Amino acid sequence: MEPQLTRTWTRSEDKVFENSLVRYPEGTPNRWCLIALQVPGKSPDDVRVHYQALVQDIEAIDCGAVELPEYEDDEDDDGFSPRIAFGSKTKREERKRGTPWTEDEHIRFLEGLKRYGKGDWRNIARWSVRTRTATQVASHAQKYFLRQQKSGKNKESKRKSIHDITEDSIDEITEPKSIHPCDPM
Repeated sequence: MEPQLTRTWTRSEDKVFENSLVRYPEGTPNRWCLIALQVPGKSPDDVRVHYQALVQDIEAIDCGAVELPEYEDDEDDDGFSPRIAFGSKTKREERKRGTPWTEDEHIRFLEGLKRYGKGDWRNIARWSVRTRTATQVASHAQKYFLRQQKSGKNKESKRKSIHDITEDSIDEITEPKSIHPCDPM
């Protein structure tokens, strides 16, 4: 029998392979045959060799021989794959503190909340609060709703917060006042 030329595995073949590894755990009789049946065009031997390469890669990562890629957050979901940066972060870069929300951002958050509803943080970030990611919007919403919950219990003892601006109060801020000669000023 002629040795088969190995070609690289596609991402979809890898995905099927990984799912099959879970479906047929170690110790399953005829494991490589069962997995090969799931991945079209691959023999049981191809699957076994691919598994051994995977194990070697994991061992290299575990012993520190290979640096893990650093994935940057891709909240905008612009259709492109997440960017990968190799190398380790410096101590200074490791934990970036968030910048406080401005009143304008909060008002735009409330308008987005009214338009898209609670839980649609991605659309609120994409179309209303364009300066923040969906994760940041979700975090802000969590703080906002907690503040609203507590506000009924303890009116006098709380400090002023951006979260005190509610959906009801933005109508007063954003709706233009009618300028009519008969309206009282």
